[in-house]
Amino acid sequence: MPANPTDITRLSASELLRLYRDKSLSPVEVTQAVLARIEQDNPVVNAFCVIDPDQAMASARASEDRWAKGAPCGMVDGVPTTIKDVVLTKGWPTLRGSRAIDPDQPWEDDAPCTARLREQGAVLLGKTTTPEFGWKGITDSALTGITRNPWNTNRTPAGSSGGAAAAAALGLGALHIGTDGGGSIRMPAAFTGVFGHKPTFGRVPAWPASPFGTLAHIGPITRTVADAALMLNVLALPDHRDWFSVPHDGFDYTTNLDDGVAGLRIAFSPDLGHASVDPEVAALVRAAADVFTDLGGTVEEADPGIGDTTEIFRNHWYAGAATLLAGFSDEQRAVMEAGLQDVAVDGAKLSAVAYLKSATARANIGTRMREFHETYDLLLTPSVPIPAFEVGLESPDPAAQTRWTSWTPFTYPFNLTQQPACSAPCGFTSDGLPVGLQIVGRNFDDALVLRAARAFETARPFQMPGAINVQH
Repeated sequence: MPANPTDITRLSASELLRLYRDKSLSPVEVTQAVLARIEQDNPVVNAFCVIDPDQAMASARASEDRWAKGAPCGMVDGVPTTIKDVVLTKGWPTLRGSRAIDPDQPWEDDAPCTARLREQGAVLLGKTTTPEFGWKGITDSALTGITRNPWNTNRTPAGSSGGAAAAAALGLGALHIGTDGGGSIRMPAAFTGVFGHKPTFGRVPAWPASPFGTLAHIGPITRTVADAALMLNVLALPDHRDWFSVPHDGFDYTTNLDDGVAGLRIAFSPDLGHASVDPEVAALVRAAADVFTDLGGTVEEADPGIGDTTEIFRNHWYAGAATLLAGFSDEQRAVMEAGLQDVAVDGAKLSAVAYLKSATARANIGTRMREFHETYDLLLTPSVPIPAFEVGLESPDPAAQTRWTSWTPFTYPFNLTQQPACSAPCGFTSDGLPVGLQIVGRNFDDALVLRAARAFETARPFQMPGAINVQH
């Protein structure tokens, strides 16, 4: 057992459950330690927009009683957990990073993932920050301010699940809900050096339906692959409110997690055939791909041949933004971020014919990836082609890159195809900034993606920041 509260906050969910089981540690001790870390670190990184110590401690005490009786109520009983502030949580406002949402209203519903975590005994600490309606690849908003990267507070943690990723990196909870409509789990996981998994679309029930439609996924952000697998067991439980959700098969994602990658056919695409990649990022990702050869996989450099999917994605994403804003009054839209309004205006100009042409092109990409996976079990790419850049910017070069999609070419293709994809930490730049390796699998083969990530994690253990690196 760790000697001090800081060490307690570094324990994984799997380790916490083992210590609860043998009564070496209690949920109350853990929650107290995590809340103390939040009080210390959140003013610097701004990962939380809601913190509820009273509710968290009440949940922890109830969990402690259950563990004392040897009767935990679920798979994550007593584990400190956060919810991204685009996901409904009963009793807490879900403002989605927007001044257009009235906080003074009944908040009576849990989204499916919140409900499942609550039922399985998770200690809910609070809600993590997001850009307005999760519309961009960084995490700041007029409502909640700037969220910062723990490795260097002058840098962004990316987005839109930047608050969840920053919290994960610092040990401000063990389990964190992220959402991903174009990379919003994987991009912040890469920039903050944690593990993020975008499950196959429909694997995790979601409600209400996202205005961004079938691009939008919900999944875990954690510090270990085993914790993500455990969390997916909870998130994948059924909920009748999501008519897109796939039938629950009862699969346990923690089983066979250590079976390795020996014998697997693995493709490595350093640039998806078109993307520019920072040289340090490229070298680190290539070295990570070589590890899979050392682990017994057959790794070949191969491009899946899907081309540049930016226009196809933008047509879907911008149309989603237009749909989102159409539900608000002129007065509400007037207080929204200008960039979001611009994207919605562009989306509203898209004709039905142009949208359906993009839908057909999307289907062709999906078919191409299905064909590609007839040969290869997995695809490796960079998660993001650059390291974390300065806070407050939508892109690292605003003059040349007008929208976040310009610097995220590796993530959104696999929202279009709905495949499972994760980001695993694979090293650091010379400036000490984390870099992520993306692992993509066949549709519905989340288990293999997690297994490959676990093999890589075992060979190249992930790191956490020793302390926040405050830059002036």
